[in-house]
Amino acid sequence: MNPISETEPYFLGIDLGGSRIKSVAVSASGKTLEHESTPFEDRAMEWANRIRDRVDHLRLRRGEPAAVGLSAPGLAAREGRCILHMPGRLQGLEGLDWQQYLAFPTPVPVLNDAHAALLGEAWIGAAQGLENVFMLTLGTGVGGAAIVEGRLLRGHLGRAGHLGHITLDHRAKNDDVGTPGSLEMAIGNKTLLERSHGRYTSTETLVQQARTGDPEAVGLWLESVRGLAVGINSLINVLDPEAVILGGGIAQAGPDLFDRVAEILEGLEWRPKGARVRILPAALGEFAGAYGAARQAILSRQNH
Repeated sequence: MNPISETEPYFLGIDLGGSRIKSVAVSASGKTLEHESTPFEDRAMEWANRIRDRVDHLRLRRGEPAAVGLSAPGLAAREGRCILHMPGRLQGLEGLDWQQYLAFPTPVPVLNDAHAALLGEAWIGAAQGLENVFMLTLGTGVGGAAIVEGRLLRGHLGRAGHLGHITLDHRAKNDDVGTPGSLEMAIGNKTLLERSHGRYTSTETLVQQARTGDPEAVGLWLESVRGLAVGINSLINVLDPEAVILGGGIAQAGPDLFDRVAEILEGLEWRPKGARVRILPAALGEFAGAYGAARQAILSRQNH
């Protein structure tokens, strides 16, 4: 942790996850001043209270932040003041105005969590300096986001970047949003128990078993990675990126993931004049969304 002078402004980024709240205090240049990850249970807006407590605690110790940004699951409202659509969990999140809730004097910009993760990586992570890049977060499901010609792709309703919900097999059953045979279903942890016929509940365990040479584990892992590579290949043709960033828990498989994806893309990727797309690991880990939220707060302050 780097020291901060009492007069130096700081910016606060908060990322509301499924079971943890991550926060970072940063300088305008992206220097990390402090960070924290706090678990919570999804009940009675406990997550909202913990976020407010965190902000109040920082106010007491560091003074008022120059700006605050927040990232969360769901579709962010067009004006960026709240999460507009998040069914099924985190009851109370939809429509919650964070500027009002945190009693903050200026608007608190709100981003979708995957959008925020890529914004963080583009600021001080693996996607620095890239004008065209997309990111996949591989975990329980598959999240995504894209920057096209230097701008974060949001779309009409905020759906842009839900790259895990592209179809790989139109004959397969539908995923959570009604997409048949999606990329998320091919590699996400949420379908692993079914894909492995009850043998595995986590990709980490599957990869560990595949490393031992177990034929069933090897076959299932390679099939999962092929689904990912085929999806990446299709998205490359749509978005024409300089690089693809892979993050999330499944990306911790390291060479078992990245080397296999690269091998498969050797036989799939359209490479005009020999140009190939780089496949890069995310650099900011679980705090990517918090850094992205802080970056959005900085940009929002600059624009007002």
